[in-house]
Amino acid sequence: MRMVKLGLEGFVEQAKSLPTGCRAAFLTHQAAVDNHGVTSLERIRRGFPDLVQSVWSPQHGFYGDRQANMIASKDFSDPLSGLPVYSLYGDQRQPTPEMFLEIGLILVDLVDVGCRVYTYVWTLYLLLIEAARAGVKVVVLDRPNPLGGLGVEGNLPRFDHSSFVGLYPLPMRHGLTLGELAYYFKYYAGIDVELDIVEMEGWRRSLCFSETGLFWVLPSPNMPTLATAMVYPGQVLLEGTNLSEGRGTTLPFELCGAPFIDPRALLAEIDLQAANGVFLRPTWFTPTFDKWAGELCGGLQLHVVDFKKFSPYRFTLALLKAVIRLYPDDFVWLAPPYEYEYKKLPIDILTGDPLIRQVLENGGDLDLLEESWGDSLEEFYGRHNNVIIYT
Repeated sequence: MRMVKLGLEGFVEQAKSLPTGCRAAFLTHQAAVDNHGVTSLERIRRGFPDLVQSVWSPQHGFYGDRQANMIASKDFSDPLSGLPVYSLYGDQRQPTPEMFLEIGLILVDLVDVGCRVYTYVWTLYLLLIEAARAGVKVVVLDRPNPLGGLGVEGNLPRFDHSSFVGLYPLPMRHGLTLGELAYYFKYYAGIDVELDIVEMEGWRRSLCFSETGLFWVLPSPNMPTLATAMVYPGQVLLEGTNLSEGRGTTLPFELCGAPFIDPRALLAEIDLQAANGVFLRPTWFTPTFDKWAGELCGGLQLHVVDFKKFSPYRFTLALLKAVIRLYPDDFVWLAPPYEYEYKKLPIDILTGDPLIRQVLENGGDLDLLEESWGDSLEEFYGRHNNVIIYT
């Protein structure tokens, strides 16, 4: 098995060249660990006890214990390190000018899941903007995109549907590492920030996460396994509907359904061409919290058998089309608020384009819908190829 050397490792080796007395803030969380399971924060503090002055945390909090969708994490004093931890998820989602006082460097090490709507990407984006204003350098300690670096899927959101699940246009699966995304934002969103990426060694775009030799540590409460991450770029759309996406079960996003669904009828209605690479098992489940808590739901369990063939976004669009056709009187789109958007429908900011919802409601052709994304995706590919670090 290939053992990927993380950007964290490279930084620890290079950090002796830091200016004497350098003081840093660290955007990170407990999921960012080294090859031995030691957190990035602890690893850096062992070698450089006086470097990190404060920790900045993304959605779900530093310890990854907070649930989703506007469940804010709060500032606190970390009992293990004694450092102040400042939350970047709540009413305030970007660092304040005061947070930059007396620091000359911002380190970033986050476990992302390779999907546009996973908000850690946008915490980085806002941090880059504020760091540019403050004149503070940002160093990203890179780590793998768990979905690999080859798969790109979905439409680019419209600028008038930007939100905290898409502040700048990216496809649903972007195929970039966090370091590459930082370059992408710097060059194409025009963020004039001093930026350095500490690159990985040994990672290739074709590698599955299971081939990296790295630990999977859940980056949020409902992302417990790599299998969850594989289906997430599609099944996250269910957050904009009255269908359960499996929250409140031990298989979030791998289970989906509702009390009004007959699993066998749903399976028969789905376009199986959209289910390439995934085995769909009709099932029943009862969520313990969130949508339909305590009620028996009929639905499906997704078993990804060939991720290279599986297109999660296209699959969930086909799933929604089938549900709407079978249960037009029971299925509903949820109303806002969602991720601090109070006017637009959650589904419309998740997809980034209300046309997609309209196509689904009217039983439209998903092939034609995908073809309409061609020009914008070609432009993205061109930009993508200009920022990639790894082959």
